[in-house]
Amino acid sequence: MSLALTTDLYQLTMADAYLKAGVQNKHAVFDLFVRTLPKGWSYLIACGIDEALECLENFKFLPEDIDFLRKNGLSHDLCDYLMNFRFTGDVRAVDEGTPVFQNEPLLEVTGNLIEAQIVETLLLSIINYQTLVCSKASRIVEAARPATIVDFGLRRAPGPEAGVRAARAAFIAGAIATSNVEAGRRFGIPISGTHAHSFVMAFPTELEAFRAWCKAYPEGTTLLIDTYDIAQGARNACQVVREGAALKAVRIDSGDFVTNTRQVRAILNDAGLEHVRILVSGDMNENKIDALKKAEAPIDGYGVGTDMVTARPESALGGVYKLVQVDSLPRIKTSSGKATWPGAKQVWRYPDDNVDVICAYKEDAPRELLCEQGERLVLHHKVATPLLGSAMVVGRRVYIAKSVLQVAEYCKEDLSYLPAYLKDIECNTPPYRVEVSAEIRHQRNVAEAQRRLK
Repeated sequence: MSLALTTDLYQLTMADAYLKAGVQNKHAVFDLFVRTLPKGWSYLIACGIDEALECLENFKFLPEDIDFLRKNGLSHDLCDYLMNFRFTGDVRAVDEGTPVFQNEPLLEVTGNLIEAQIVETLLLSIINYQTLVCSKASRIVEAARPATIVDFGLRRAPGPEAGVRAARAAFIAGAIATSNVEAGRRFGIPISGTHAHSFVMAFPTELEAFRAWCKAYPEGTTLLIDTYDIAQGARNACQVVREGAALKAVRIDSGDFVTNTRQVRAILNDAGLEHVRILVSGDMNENKIDALKKAEAPIDGYGVGTDMVTARPESALGGVYKLVQVDSLPRIKTSSGKATWPGAKQVWRYPDDNVDVICAYKEDAPRELLCEQGERLVLHHKVATPLLGSAMVVGRRVYIAKSVLQVAEYCKEDLSYLPAYLKDIECNTPPYRVEVSAEIRHQRNVAEAQRRLK
């Protein structure tokens, strides 16, 4: 299946106009970045990079795509151009699973004007959603620690494929498993699940349902105990253990979780079942989990669905894709609230200083810089790390894709270097510091001067 038509019409009409103006072969650089983080968020986790690169490598228009464009009024010249179109540009990107901040390029595309322009919508649709979910999931995982998170989001995701990608993003962020079987098959993510209330209701009594379930899974399982009365459900769970069942956990999906989990913990402990874990689910998010942890509710794990796969209340990430250079000349946008920094870039991370510096591409990591407010910032040059690396050259990937397990481990390690306050969901301290080098500021002045001359 081709994804070439997964785009906005204006990408194609601009391509047509570039052709007619004879500028299609100009050398263009575009940045994909997020201007501002969602309210209350202190970082993002870059996600969707691998899929974006794969889509670029396989980007093409099929004969039926060209026929559709002709029938919808696109010019013969453009359709002929697109018949043999392949992405032949270069891409530099952060590693998937990297924590990133405002205005930092997650991905930079270099190519002729048409090829770099025409992939904008596809790249944004891939990276915006997956970065949003991965970042939301990271907040949930951090709020829950040391309790664990399992993705329950498929039924509330905006479509089956979105659910698969959300499961992958959540696992990268630290979820230990998913209920999504297709995500497990496709990516090797551990799959996990219990039973629904309907299973209990299908039997004359809850106890009979528990006996049937444990008979089907004698090696050890989890029982959902809140279909009727939670306390009685816990006692029935203890009863099947006395009858020989191997019980690993019980799950609660409703009610006052503080009161209910304390009551269930006491019932289990009185029966000598201290090893049986208590899991909860039901419209969980980082704020509810944080409140439960502060209340010292005895919860060992959470199933999280709706709020994670939709990132409620955010719903969307405002990543943008902006032209920053044409041929060797920097380009800027000066719109109020939407101004951009010009030129190809590198981002240098200084973990000892808790600061990132956006620099010009191939500019050395600065030892110190003069900030916009006039402050001079001295940096520990020896520990600076470049975030953007070569991912594609002449349309072919040079970035070695990692398994989702490797990406998750990388993400966990990289997050460990961030200051602890950034992982507090009630973070009221100043945001992580992102500065811009003098060279980038100079390029902006040059671009502004060129614009005024014209």
